[in-house]
Amino acid sequence: MGNFWFYIQMGLEHVLDLDAYDHILFLAALSVPFTFANWKKILVLATIFTITHCASLALSVYEVLTVDIGLIEFLIPITIFFTVIHNLLHANKVAEHRDMVLYSVATGFFGLVHGFGFSNYFKMLMAGEEEKISPLLGFAVGIEFSQILILLAVLCTNYIVRSLFTVKQPLFTQVTSIIILLITIPMLFATFPW
Repeated sequence: MGNFWFYIQMGLEHVLDLDAYDHILFLAALSVPFTFANWKKILVLATIFTITHCASLALSVYEVLTVDIGLIEFLIPITIFFTVIHNLLHANKVAEHRDMVLYSVATGFFGLVHGFGFSNYFKMLMAGEEEKISPLLGFAVGIEFSQILILLAVLCTNYIVRSLFTVKQPLFTQVTSIIILLITIPMLFATFPW
């Protein structure tokens, strides 16, 4: 059981690590168009992200699939970039009318990409483990919990900004997405496979 808690903590730290803020940026970009009224939709998306993130870790740990880490390091900011561009193009669309199938598929794919970004390190940690399911589940629980914390922070910020400054949801989505984009662009250049 101690091992299980270790992997839960590791999942928490993986997402909440401010030195590796790509995960936070992606989750912020994903949740910016939504409000507390849509909390179920964003929770479903976070869970899809967790499942696919851990699926790519499992594929790596069980040596079913290996990927070029350089390519993955470039694709991670690409996922953030496309999420932000989608937000900007659809900022005026009410969250209730957003295509959740598209969001779900994109989030699942992006979860796979982000998972492969961490797979080499995770695989190294798992090298000494005989039983791999329990650590993967622990890590998934840690990821899910930390993602919920980030989503709550974004939803609270959304609520506070819109309430205090009487900002409309489309403007909040646009401004926040532009800020995330400005943080992401240097990441794209830094990871571009020249």
